[in-house]
Amino acid sequence: MARAATAAAPRALRLLGAALLLLLLVPAGRRAAGAPVVAELRCQCLQTLQGIHLKNIQNVKVTPSGPHCAQTEVIATLKNGQEVCLNPEAPMVKKIINKMLNNSN
Repeated sequence: MARAATAAAPRALRLLGAALLLLLLVPAGRRAAGAPVVAELRCQCLQTLQGIHLKNIQNVKVTPSGPHCAQTEVIATLKNGQEVCLNPEAPMVKKIINKMLNNSN
């Protein structure tokens, strides 16, 4: 009987150690799950167009500069589904962005 009690003691300690380790890891996993995930860590636009006709554009996405890319990126989704990068400094692109912002308001 004493032999069975001593054999169960190390098993109980291992189980207790595993439970404590699990309790320590659960909050760390929750914190990591709430962290924002960045899809790309580099510039998406390697070449840009100076402009495109407004009637061909379905959507425009403007990504400000940040740690992923040093320049502002303007990505236009065309009505045929193709994505093109536009030069954010080009006068025509500035007009397109202003027009799209005014249309959304």
